[in-house]
Amino acid sequence: MQRSTYNTTFSDTSPKIEEFQILLLRNASVARRLSKVRSLSQTAIQLSRRAIARSNPELTDDELKCRTVEYLYGESLARKLQEYLAERKK
Repeated sequence: MQRSTYNTTFSDTSPKIEEFQILLLRNASVARRLSKVRSLSQTAIQLSRRAIARSNPELTDDELKCRTVEYLYGESLARKLQEYLAERKK
């Protein structure tokens, strides 16, 4: 196996196993890699939302959605979501 150029200094995975994981990713189809990225993104969003909810139990569901969007994507997009949600309730 060819040694990767990735920094493994802080990895809790043995170099041999990490090399194998990298090889699997390199050999995976584009669809498979995109599926992995999508899954990791969904997990990160869910974990962020859960942390925000735990820190702010008083937020309504819509407020939680807006706060999560603000945290992940910025104030401008959160404001647009807030306006959309308010408009939808009319």
